[in-house]
Amino acid sequence: MTKLFHRLQPSQKFRISVKAIAQLLNIPKHLIVRIECWKYIIFVHRRDCGGQFISYRKLQQWQNASACQIQKCSTWQQLRQLWIEIEIDYKQYNKQYDDQSHSSLCKIWEQYWDRLWQDQESIVPEFSF
Repeated sequence: MTKLFHRLQPSQKFRISVKAIAQLLNIPKHLIVRIECWKYIIFVHRRDCGGQFISYRKLQQWQNASACQIQKCSTWQQLRQLWIEIEIDYKQYNKQYDDQSHSSLCKIWEQYWDRLWQDQESIVPEFSF
């Protein structure tokens, strides 16, 4: 697994609801028997077709957790390193992402980069010659 996956720790930190899984799968909630959150993947027991695997990366919580990690960065270096981790994860597991999720994270990252830039400019002392 990637550094981003280890950083987010979805199996330990995400709280997966039947409603969220039903919305993701576009099925009624009553078709879901049980949800098992394994270390690297989610297994959904369904009444209609047995079982189904779902990547944590498909969940809105993945995007929210990634955005939260972006906002925790206090330096450009941390932010840049995190973006490298996001890009590596996206390239390696791009079939588990939707394009909207990645582009949304990109916008959040750019906004936060701009904010760090503005904050840095405001603390740079002015020099008189």
